[in-house]
Amino acid sequence: GLEQNYPNPFNPCTIISYQIPKSAHVYMKIFNALGQEVGTLINDQMAAGYHQVQWNANVPSGIYFYRLQAGEFVETKKMILLR
Repeated sequence: GLEQNYPNPFNPCTIISYQIPKSAHVYMKIFNALGQEVGTLINDQMAAGYHQVQWNANVPSGIYFYRLQAGEFVETKKMILLR
């Protein structure tokens, strides 16, 4: 599953941790509050297990959403960038 990013709120850098039960093609995308995609952190085949990815935000302060898609699994969580 997808864990809450840390730290949150963050500036300008945060870590997102996630776990996948089996090897899959993984996408991790960031969206703004309007639902517009502002970045892709992962687009790769990943092994099963626990992973972390870092986001260095070069976007304005506000609420953002990060979405993990791994095979059939999709989960979204919210994070706050405070400059």
